[in-house]
Amino acid sequence: MERTIYNELLAWKNSSGRKPLILDGARQVGKTWILREFGKREYEKFVYINCDNNPELSGLFTDYNIPRIIRFLSAYSGTNITAGNTLIFIDEIQELERGISSLKYFCEEANEYHIVVAGSLLGIQIHSGTGFPVGKVDRLHIEPLSFKEFVNACGNRELVKLLELHEWNELSGLKNTFIELLRQYYYVGGMPEAVQSYVNEQDLFKVRRIQNRILSDYKDDFSKHIPKDELPRVGMVWNAIPGQLAKENKKFIYGVLKQGGRAKEFEKAIMWLMDMGLIHKVNRINKIGKPIKFYEDLGAFKLFMLDLGLLGAMADVSAKDILTRNEIFSEYKGAFTEQYVAQQYYAITGNGLYYYTNESATNEIDFVVQNEYVHPIEVKAEENLKSKSLSTVLKSDENIFGWRFSMSDYREQERMANIPLYLCGEWMESKLKYNYNKE
Repeated sequence: MERTIYNELLAWKNSSGRKPLILDGARQVGKTWILREFGKREYEKFVYINCDNNPELSGLFTDYNIPRIIRFLSAYSGTNITAGNTLIFIDEIQELERGISSLKYFCEEANEYHIVVAGSLLGIQIHSGTGFPVGKVDRLHIEPLSFKEFVNACGNRELVKLLELHEWNELSGLKNTFIELLRQYYYVGGMPEAVQSYVNEQDLFKVRRIQNRILSDYKDDFSKHIPKDELPRVGMVWNAIPGQLAKENKKFIYGVLKQGGRAKEFEKAIMWLMDMGLIHKVNRINKIGKPIKFYEDLGAFKLFMLDLGLLGAMADVSAKDILTRNEIFSEYKGAFTEQYVAQQYYAITGNGLYYYTNESATNEIDFVVQNEYVHPIEVKAEENLKSKSLSTVLKSDENIFGWRFSMSDYREQERMANIPLYLCGEWMESKLKYNYNKE
């Protein structure tokens, strides 16, 4: 299974300014798998150390003597670690005291060694406040598979090559093929285990069992890491997300969780879920302009799930509804389609996403992003292209360029492009990734 992050790992390996690398992300998004593949393919020697529930490693970072640590890792792994041609991969590093802090000393005293570490996003976040080697590490983040990665995993490499040519108009002839794959992605999602099972066995019911098991594992993680007095509120927020997304107005409403519920009561619960990487918070802006961060309203937001397939499992949407009915793209108030667009965005950029409403809430734009221009994004789950909100916004500022993701074919209008939903991720990558990475 190919992941696009592999090229970023190669760039890290070959960088003259390379530092120890932290790969973070939610549990079960493929951190361990991709780093093991990278180590085996790109290095003469590969050392894998798993710190999870491993008492033999308890003394590894009793101090920051790097020669001693290298000797320990060599002896423990049975591999003679040599600088430059050995990749050292320490998994679940957050489980060891001083583990993350030790990366500072690898950077300053032994940067000739290639070392990567992985851990749960929550574990990394907890260490970010204290003992974190600021400025001494490189960081990459991994999300579930994007639609393009899913298409490739399903054995459609030639389709991926066509996508990457960015000949948008020419792809309309393959519309039905892409839409069928998009249906499958709506059901399977991007969690690597679910995707691999689907590719190997084409068993939709086994995919759903895997998704439900992942959801169960996440709930087990809640009890392991979250304080007992906060657990009920975390569960309430987590369980409410499918219903909140199915509303016409997807703004998160605390009162839906509990009668009289207020931000103060649930803020920490939302933060826990964000720190675990299980949800994405899309804040409102009250004006569409540059820089959009200036117009952020922290009191109004939408919450999206980590993965489209997990959303379907939580909502108990059947394979029949997703794979055989045309209405799936528009039902549930377009919840799946907005989740899909948000998921492609985060897989590509990892940056903040926003939405817009005016003061009277009569004009709403589903998403807003920024590169050299501000781009209001409208998400249409059908082919109906009429939109008073987007037209109003475009008329207000000639420096705004709109994007509409819908089921219609590609077309360009004045300061607006309509992009088929199946091209959403590749379009955003072509327009946004270079600009964000440049920063």
